[in-house]
Amino acid sequence: MAKIIIFSGAGISAESGISTFRDSGGLWERYRIEDVCSAGCLESNREMTLEFYDKRRTELAQKRPNYAHEAIAELKNGYPDEVAVITQNVDDLFERAGCRDVVHLHGFLPNLRCQSCESRFEIGYTKQDRGAGCEGCGGLLRPDIVFFGEAAPMYETLNREIQDCEVFVVMGSSGNVIGTDTIAAFCDYSILNNLEPSVAINDKFYSKVLYKKATEAVDEIVEDCRKYLQGE
Repeated sequence: MAKIIIFSGAGISAESGISTFRDSGGLWERYRIEDVCSAGCLESNREMTLEFYDKRRTELAQKRPNYAHEAIAELKNGYPDEVAVITQNVDDLFERAGCRDVVHLHGFLPNLRCQSCESRFEIGYTKQDRGAGCEGCGGLLRPDIVFFGEAAPMYETLNREIQDCEVFVVMGSSGNVIGTDTIAAFCDYSILNNLEPSVAINDKFYSKVLYKKATEAVDEIVEDCRKYLQGE
């Protein structure tokens, strides 16, 4: 298990132009969350749901990793066993920055998943072929996204990593979906980096608080992590 967890949310990708359902405007404003990203939406609104994720893939193709993704990727690749990169984001910007072994808690937008056997297939930024089924069992395919109300299997990985975590870094997460305060309180050192305070996070639980853009905070975060790993 890694000594350091870099835990990220939508804020780290916001500077690359990727919006979330909490933002006004853009793709999310044209669809209701209940219709396209809640448990059961594939049964009640299948075509609308597939259309929404087709558009998200198209949008993702036009985005690029920012400096925060690149700096975290360099840290992870320099200390592959000591650093775990765990994200709530479904984009591939960490991967495109060269980061290896990223844990995606809520799914991965460039993939499809079989509704029967759970096999995964990468389609990149293309639209889902409505006539194509699973290559293995012939089952229906769906976006490889964890909808609200569905089980999130990768939470087990997060829970395992937390057991040995010594340094916990939160970047761009509101704390509304996954509470981070308790994790921070039990680690030797913790860093909170958000653009602004969140009602779901008590920053008194963190050793260092950086209210600024991820791209502006990441050098200090990486330096702190390196010093910790080097015993300074």
